Parts: sequence; C-alpha cells; structure tokens
Amino acid sequence: MKRKKIISLVTGGSGFVGSHVVDLLISKNHEVRIIDDLSGGNLKNINHHFKNKNLKFKKLDINKLKSNEVFFKNVDHVYHFAGKGDIVPSIENPILYFKTNVIGTANVLEACKYNKIKRFVYAASSSCYGIAKTPTKEDHPINPLYPYALSKYLGENLTFHWSKVYKVEVNSIRIFNVYGPRVKTSGVYGAVFGVFFKQILSNRPLTIVGNGKQKRDFLYVTDAAQAFYKLNNSKRVNEIYNLGAGKPTSINYLASMLSKKIIKIPQRPGEPKVTFAKIQKIKKHLGWKPIIKFEDGVKLMLKDLKKWKSAPLWNPKSIKKATKVWFKYMKNIK
Repeated sequence: MKRKKIISLVTGGSGFVGSHVVDLLISKNHEVRIIDDLSGGNLKNINHHFKNKNLKFKKLDINKLKSNEVFFKNVDHVYHFAGKGDIVPSIENPILYFKTNVIGTANVLEACKYNKIKRFVYAASSSCYGIAKTPTKEDHPINPLYPYALSKYLGENLTFHWSKVYKVEVNSIRIFNVYGPRVKTSGVYGAVFGVFFKQILSNRPLTIVGNGKQKRDFLYVTDAAQAFYKLNNSKRVNEIYNLGAGKPTSINYLASMLSKKIIKIPQRPGEPKVTFAKIQKIKKHLGWKPIIKFEDGVKLMLKDLKKWKSAPLWNPKSIKKATKVWFKYMKNIK
C-alpha cells in the first residue's frame, strides 16, 4: 500500500524562517498547511507555491485559534513559528507579546492535543540566555532580559508542560541569529541586514552600534529550515537544541563586506558582546550541520538587494528615537 503524504502544518508560514520551512516541506512532497495572520509575514514569501495542490493557506490569528480548528485535522507534524518578534516593541507593549507568544502558543498546543497530532517543534529564542557565557550550551542558566525573551521562554515551557501532561510529542529549537532571503525588511528598527541593505541602496553610511567588535552567530536560513525538518522527522522527543553556525562573526566584518562608509552610534545596554551557539548536541542527535558559509550567504542576499528598496531608512537620529525606550528600561539590566 502506498504511504499517504505526511501532512505538516506551519504556523507563521509566510514569515521569514517559516516560509523556508514551507519550501523544504513542499520539496519533500509533504502536504503543507499554513496558518498566519500576516501581521509579520508576507504572502509574497509563499506565493510561488499557491498553484501547488499540496499547499493550503488560512489567514488565522493564533490568539483566536480554537482547539477544534479544522485545519489541524489529520495533521502529522506542526512547526510553530507564529508569534511576535522584535525587542523594542516588546518593551513598549509587553501584554501583546505575552498574549501571542504565550497564550497563542497554548492555543496551538491545545489544537495539537485535541487532534492527536504526533509531532510538534517550537521555534524558541536564544534570547532566553540573556548575556551568556560562550559558547553557550543548552543547559546554560536562563536569564531573559526583556519581555520578548521572557514570552518566548514561557512559550517553550508551555510546550514541555503539554508534553508532560497531555503526551504531545514536542521538541524545541533555540534560534540564534538566522539571516537570508525574506528576512524582515519593514517595520521597527532591528535586524542588521535590513538596516545595512537599505543604507547601501540609499548611499548612506552603515550605522555601527558601539565599536562593531560585537559578534553574532549568523546561520543561513536554509540551514535553519533543515534543522527543523530533521527534528520533526526524527524520533527525538522532549529535547532542546541550540541552533547557530557555531562560528561567531563580527559586525565590523559584515560591514567591511558591504561598504567603506560607516558611522558609530552608542552601544546599547543589555546586549551581549558575543552570541555563540554550542551546536554539538544538534549535530550529534540529528546529523545536521551548517552548509552555507557566511560570505556565500551574504552574496546570495546581495543578489536581491533591490528588495530592500521599500525598507525604512535608519540614521543615527531615527535610531536614537526608536531605541529611546530601550535605553530607559535596559540601562540597569545585567
């Protein structure tokens, strides 16, 4: 008897990482269902799949999700990316973040429980570690420094609680710094690539925070998608994995690849000097490893540089205004 297609549901499937997971699932001949309220995602990220009979999309806010939602019926695997990102807005409006990243996650888990779904993977955040010792292992002490970090960590805790009480098979991946095509280009000040690319297009200097020596563990998005896919198609249960390249890169090095014109802006409190994921566990358990070199990933992104044409242009003055609340509340955070 021919085996039926695996049915995979991706929450936040029109967003950055979620849409790349959708690409991979389609290529693996899964039947893919996406729920997304489009508050942070973009249909352009998945419109190349809309003629594919294996794809179904439903505009739906996880805050309003009911456990008997028909879109979850007969689903085998759930990839949970839906939620609120960005640090500064979480400081300004923490309740919205807790509603979406905590209660919204509970709603998704309840739908999994009701529909007896086999596998669930939670897209967690490495921000739960705060300013961490590096390289950072999965058992590092938890120290969320702002509401976004706390809300994502609470969502992760809910995930494992549903496993303990209701026997939903769950795992969690703590994402470090993922970059690549479809990374968010609009909205609030944040991701370094969106900021730099728009500045390049506008022939403006790149705004370097502090001395630029801070390092981030950048991982190309297709490598991240492979990790999520391998985990949900493994036999692993109740595991937490760090996800990064395991090779931190300085912001100065990134800037040197893009432009000779730079300008320094004040260092922000509560930001780590280095993010560095220890990835031995995920490599050993899943046979996963990063493939795309950082330099090659940046070149691939630059091919689509014009996509940042409509992104907001940030300069020292507008950045200072946008991060005012950060400095106000984070100045004494450790």
